[in-house]
Amino acid sequence: MNYDIDQLHFLVLHIGEARCLASWNYKDICSPFTRIYYVTKGHARIELPTAVQNLRPGFMYIVPAFTTHSYVCHEEFCHYYIHIYNESDHDIIEDWALPSEIEADDLMLPRIKRLHALCPGLELTQTDPRYYDNDPSLNRNILKNKQRELYARVESRGIIYQLLAAFLRKAQPKQYASDERITRVLAYIRAHLDDKPDLDALAELSCLSKDHLIRTFKREMKMTPLHYFNKKKMDKAKLRLLTEPAPVKEIAYALGFDDLAYFDRTFKKFTGMTPTAYRKAAGEATV
Repeated sequence: MNYDIDQLHFLVLHIGEARCLASWNYKDICSPFTRIYYVTKGHARIELPTAVQNLRPGFMYIVPAFTTHSYVCHEEFCHYYIHIYNESDHDIIEDWALPSEIEADDLMLPRIKRLHALCPGLELTQTDPRYYDNDPSLNRNILKNKQRELYARVESRGIIYQLLAAFLRKAQPKQYASDERITRVLAYIRAHLDDKPDLDALAELSCLSKDHLIRTFKREMKMTPLHYFNKKKMDKAKLRLLTEPAPVKEIAYALGFDDLAYFDRTFKKFTGMTPTAYRKAAGEATV
């Protein structure tokens, strides 16, 4: 698979140094941005879907966007946090199985401190994700980021690449499916989330009949191609609802939905609420 680094368009949403006194305890967090931590003092843990990651000084940690996780802390815990948002339509980080922990070299902390200096005013004012995982907060910080001087934005992006490269050095391409034909279909879907599902095109790409494609896809992914297509579309819809002021109808059309009612039903099927309710709930979290 061709991993095009031109698809990495990261912005810093939040960055700062935090000192938590056994108060870093939040459950079932799922954010539309990637989190990186550098621990300077104390211990805590992150409970991920498939493992529990203990946090310790001198190490760095990453939680990719849309990864449900919880924080547990019972002592003084100090760390730098960096929240990064990818503006690209497809985040190639999704295609890699990243190590959740890496040991930081001597240059990593100075880089993080430099990035912090380049991004003034992006510190969190609340440690509870309910207060910053929302539309007003994200939009405000995206605007702040883009209003910085050109040199600061260029240098910041270079440092972000360096931080991500440290994790990518030990990463492995994700094996979504053992069948290469289904791997091609998955790559196509992720690159065409703004299009309408086209089972004929997927069948032609995989060199399978439509019925055979559905059976093979379901065996590999435990869901049908249409379900997977809509699942990825709804992840993208959540991100756009939180980071773009566009009307729900406009976001639906941009994702290939001609019928707003169908978009509402599909979104509710995957999230438990309508797009309007989802955006409203995020905005009310600041109250």
